[in-house]
Amino acid sequence: MDVFSSTPYLGNPVAVVLDGSDLDDAAMQRVAKWTNLSESTFLLPPTSPEADYRVRIFTPGGELPFAGHPTLGSAHAWLQDGGQPQRGDIIVQECAAGLVEVRRDGSLLSFAAPATRRSGELEDDYLSQVIEAFGISRDKVLAHQWVDNGPGWSVVQLPTAQDVLDLEPDLSQTPSLMVGAIGAYQEGSEYAFEMRTFAPGVGVAEDPVCGSMNASVGQWLNRTTGVSSYRVSQGQRLGRAGEITITSDTNGTVWVGGGTTTCFHGTATI
Repeated sequence: MDVFSSTPYLGNPVAVVLDGSDLDDAAMQRVAKWTNLSESTFLLPPTSPEADYRVRIFTPGGELPFAGHPTLGSAHAWLQDGGQPQRGDIIVQECAAGLVEVRRDGSLLSFAAPATRRSGELEDDYLSQVIEAFGISRDKVLAHQWVDNGPGWSVVQLPTAQDVLDLEPDLSQTPSLMVGAIGAYQEGSEYAFEMRTFAPGVGVAEDPVCGSMNASVGQWLNRTTGVSSYRVSQGQRLGRAGEITITSDTNGTVWVGGGTTTCFHGTATI
């Protein structure tokens, strides 16, 4: 599946195994390491009566309790395979982080951002590690926050989108970082923000387009600035054209949406 782009093969890929029932943890991890994608997912029967299916999400380096683009890619694949949601246009995914709603609006899928497990400003020592890894000065950081909804994310806000695009991070000394950078475009631009996401802690140097990061950053910005609807560009430095739509409903739920396209469909021997 290609996720978060209107142009196939320019978003973020995820491998979806539609029936993972007979696979153990080691087999799932081998497949994820072999695909070498940022994530691979395995669909299973749900254990909760409210859920339509259960998903396990693996990076090349380990399992995640939740991730964004694998959620949308898995929902698309499940629907394409004949899945019928119990609640009409609301698909309910069960994952290690709990139940996650996915909203279907025509061809657009959006997931409801899960609650963050950790928030608040970064500790001085951790922030210093991020600044050193990014090769920037402290005055370039407008704001910073823990935005962890499972993978361990943190984020720093830089003055402009170009500052984000110009980053040449050296993560060799901080291999456990799970961090993003966001910067604003000028008013009137096609996108409100540019995002980049670095995840060496799970074996992914830079994630092309990251739904979970955008979800929790959307919650943070909505909470602190009141911004409720905007579009994000991500992946330019990797030759991608990621597009993420963030919206907040009247209940305060942040929804993260984007395009989903099936690029390969067939049989895997595992």
